[in-house]
Amino acid sequence: MNRLNRDQVAARVARDIPEGAYVNLGIGLPTLVANHLPKDREILLHSENGVLGMGPAPGPGEEDDDLINAGKQPVTLLPGGAYFHHADSFAMMRGGHLDICVLGAFQVSRRGDLANWHTGAPDAIPAVGGAMDLAIGARHVFVMMDLLTREGRSKLVEQCTYPLTGIGCVSRVYTDLAVFDLKPDGVHVIDNFSGLAAAELAQRVGLPLLFD
Repeated sequence: MNRLNRDQVAARVARDIPEGAYVNLGIGLPTLVANHLPKDREILLHSENGVLGMGPAPGPGEEDDDLINAGKQPVTLLPGGAYFHHADSFAMMRGGHLDICVLGAFQVSRRGDLANWHTGAPDAIPAVGGAMDLAIGARHVFVMMDLLTREGRSKLVEQCTYPLTGIGCVSRVYTDLAVFDLKPDGVHVIDNFSGLAAAELAQRVGLPLLFD
């Protein structure tokens, strides 16, 4: 079975972001997308702590402690980029001004429900941040995650068992094995790099899959 590494998944996400899009990259894996955006496209990256116009991650020794994203990671700012109050940033999120947000997830249901802030485990630390605002405010929600847990269970599920971040909000899921579109008629496989046959991939996921 073939797997993409995290940077390869991030590059696959970046490929689908169109010219002129306003995009929020969630904390964790989604931040890698900034390093793979096509240089010939103008894409405006947003962070909920009040940054618009972020660039790729800074090189070693070039970090600026006053320039960080919502996950407290050092970032760069492109010419024309801006800082602004986080309340205005959340108004931008809730007002429908983001074309795409890319989030990580613990689980995504076949209907597009998202669980990404808490597993319910007694020792887990909840970390909802602005994910709920992004899930309901962005025009399109993309999820970037490993398809399987360490135990081999699919994170793309019939119904989420973890607390929900948003209901029916996810439109596309990028994983290390395949890319899925979530539509009313079912889960569509739009890119399969696993090397698995259709039936075997469906068995791993545990859901009926439609192959475009």
